[in-house]
Amino acid sequence: MSAMEQLGFDAMPRRLFRATPTRLTSWLDCPRRYRFTYLDRPTPPKGPPWAHNSVGASVHTALAAWWRLPVEGRTPEAAGQIARRSWIDEGFRDDAQSERWWEYAAGLVENYVTRLDPDDDPIGVERTVALTTGTLALSGRVDRIDLRPEGFRNDLDDDDDDDDGDDPDDDNVDDADRDSDEVELVVVDYKTGRRVLTTADARGSLALAVYAAAAARTLRRPCRRVELHHLPTGSVVAWDHTPESFRRHLDRADQVGEEAAEAGAAYAQGLSAAEQDRIFPPRPGPQCQWCDFAARCPEGRTAFPTLRPWDGLAPDIG
Repeated sequence: MSAMEQLGFDAMPRRLFRATPTRLTSWLDCPRRYRFTYLDRPTPPKGPPWAHNSVGASVHTALAAWWRLPVEGRTPEAAGQIARRSWIDEGFRDDAQSERWWEYAAGLVENYVTRLDPDDDPIGVERTVALTTGTLALSGRVDRIDLRPEGFRNDLDDDDDDDDGDDPDDDNVDDADRDSDEVELVVVDYKTGRRVLTTADARGSLALAVYAAAAARTLRRPCRRVELHHLPTGSVVAWDHTPESFRRHLDRADQVGEEAAEAGAAYAQGLSAAEQDRIFPPRPGPQCQWCDFAARCPEGRTAFPTLRPWDGLAPDIG
């Protein structure tokens, strides 16, 4: 028996790896980018900001601020004014393009809040939730957490026409035996991108599953439903998780977290350039077009030339 075993250190609990869903997804997408983002210090210089990120951040900020207004002040006009005041003018081709998107973003927010009940306060806005697994201390910030009667069905759910498999409402929500007086949490995530979303996006999102499990743990109420609210189309796609689907997602999070933690521990010990490339290899793919560190990654630039900062914007807006 070793001295460490005699002292009982072999039985000591392992330190949990602190992570967010964004950090785990970063490792999955590209270990090299993960190193640039989370390990290299000082952080390598990034490329220019992306205009589509500016739009998304501005809209998220406006919606959060709208919910913090007094109830009587929660009007569509107020939402548009907040969006204009909180505008992030970065990444656009020129002032004219920025101004067009400034008005467009304000319109998105105004149109979206017309469908909301200003008296129906969410239980959380930009709320941080957390939970632990066997290996991870997970946390994340949720756009919005609603408190709704069990079985509540948004009439815009599953707006896409794709066959995404069984609709969760068919076998989970519309249960006649449920007590309608009970309430449950619903995780809401705002989306402003060009791509139309499907139920598969809600079902397969590791981040949304973690948010829902963490919300249930933090707020001590059931949380199964996750929703993606796509502001450009006004559509909502949803998924109701089961204990089994939560387990699959959290097991996946544990696996990814273990890989990232082991790589980080090796990095902390000091690695040669060759070892860094082996443990943190590039993973060329379409995401390379939007990588903040493309200038430092010849493999990514060769496979997918970097786009211009405004190329993520819908061309019909300008």
